[in-house]
Amino acid sequence: MPLIDHIKWNPHGLAPMILQDETSREVLMVGWVNEEALAKTVETKTAHFWSRSRKKLWKKGESSGHVQVVKDIRLDCDVDVILALVESKGPACHEGFRSCFFRRLEPLGPDGELVTFAEREFDPGEVYGDKATGGIHHGDTESTENVNAGNRGTASP
Repeated sequence: MPLIDHIKWNPHGLAPMILQDETSREVLMVGWVNEEALAKTVETKTAHFWSRSRKKLWKKGESSGHVQVVKDIRLDCDVDVILALVESKGPACHEGFRSCFFRRLEPLGPDGELVTFAEREFDPGEVYGDKATGGIHHGDTESTENVNAGNRGTASP
């Protein structure tokens, strides 16, 4: 049976796909795939996703050149989450970080605040202009402060 026939798709025909570095095992990003995106990923061995906002298929790294070469695909026990082990050809995060998981809660607990702990590897404004984040660069100090204050999505560029 083809891989696509095994997946338990959500009501919108989507499933989350996690990209994990094949060597370090660092989680790089999570995105949504539909049947077309998963089929293209398997066929080309490069990560493809479905953009829910733009309603279109996209290849990871098509703008930046930071493609994610798929080396292995695994499914979770409920067959509703896909794990792709990848060889990363550059930072996976559109905000310029190696991983999209560049913030953590410190200290861990109800009084914790989001803190950026990773180094930005490229300037997203130079690679994408403001189209990548809509002018919001969450890793910036001002943006992090706004997230900490509970004003998600309202940060200034």
